[in-house]
Amino acid sequence: MRRLDVPDISCRKVLTLLLTGSFSMSDHLRKWRRALFVFFFIPGVTLSSWVTRTPAIRDGIDASLAQMGLVLLGLSAGAMTGLLIAGAVVGRSGTRRLTFLGMWLIIIGMFVLSAGVAIGVAPIVALGLAIFGFGVGACEIAINIDGAEVEHISGQPLMHALHGCFSFGTVCGALAGFGMAALEVPVIWHLGIITAFSAVPIAICMRWIPEGTGLKRGLSEQHESEDLPDDPYWRDIKVYLIGVVVLAVALAEGAANDWLPILMVDEYGLSPAIGSLVFVGFATAMTVGRFSGGFFLRRFGPAAVVRGSAVLCGLGLAAVIFAPIPEIAAVSVVLWGLGTSLGFPIAISAAGASGRDTTGRVRVVTFCGYVAFLVGPPLLGLLGEVYGLRSAFLVVFGLIVFAGIVAPAVEPRRARALA
Repeated sequence: MRRLDVPDISCRKVLTLLLTGSFSMSDHLRKWRRALFVFFFIPGVTLSSWVTRTPAIRDGIDASLAQMGLVLLGLSAGAMTGLLIAGAVVGRSGTRRLTFLGMWLIIIGMFVLSAGVAIGVAPIVALGLAIFGFGVGACEIAINIDGAEVEHISGQPLMHALHGCFSFGTVCGALAGFGMAALEVPVIWHLGIITAFSAVPIAICMRWIPEGTGLKRGLSEQHESEDLPDDPYWRDIKVYLIGVVVLAVALAEGAANDWLPILMVDEYGLSPAIGSLVFVGFATAMTVGRFSGGFFLRRFGPAAVVRGSAVLCGLGLAAVIFAPIPEIAAVSVVLWGLGTSLGFPIAISAAGASGRDTTGRVRVVTFCGYVAFLVGPPLLGLLGEVYGLRSAFLVVFGLIVFAGIVAPAVEPRRARALA
């Protein structure tokens, strides 16, 4: 049998040899899946690692709150730029090259950020965050497209578990960050350890990502054989309804990431340590929800799961907004986390299966999610300044309710009957 070189294998060859029963190709498919798990885990670890050290980073560059806000704009600018260029790069070169670029830019960004803190120069920290954000934004598009393709090839739900790895990474990174902060480990050493930890699996797993995924003419044979609509994705209302689901759940997740500890401290009078512990509970609930999502998807289908998730998230948010005592609010974040956990991966899967242009459809709904991640939390901060954080979260609650209403949009289209 001819030896197969993984980096040179196209998606078409992956599918063909898999369907013909090739044992070696099944092994390559498993390695492809493992690589995606790693590439979802690493952004979660790196993101929460520097987020947990933001007080030390702020002190290291001697920045005021307003100045720190400007530094953090580097992350938003980099991520949005990465998202905007990702579609063109994938369409021309495939996902493998963009994943390679994005993952290594995450590592470079962490290094530059650490150097900026070490020498106390805020613009260098902002540059490091911009590089980091560009890498995350670019590679997230690529690995979501890869995940949707592997789902189509294997016929098994996968996106919920991949995003579960991201959530698990945030939990691991947050716990490590709190430990490093408690031990008063300097930021440069902390982030240096995380950088070294991340570089090794990237180098090992990159060779398991096949060439050709996402190319304009490189869709798998399964996609080509399905009798799906061939209208341009930008004229498909289903894509935008799926985007609404992503927007709502991404805003709910981003709001918790940025504001939950502050809300528990400022609005309920908890200590900073307990406020951080409440956030760990939210992140853990999201991780559990994503890893257990396969059972519910197989049993009830995507639309019912999204609708049920919206109910759970809505109940959790309502309790946080209106609870008379902090204990109820603290416990309710578990419902909030469980309800937020599955909407994003289900929507990515639904977008990939909604028509022929998988790359364009996944890019649109992923972009909706990142708009919510990057624009939503600052908007909530402005509203919170005027009306209070609990009142500001009514915006998130309203979007979650609307996501539950449009949940049928994530149901896969049935192939049109052939004449």
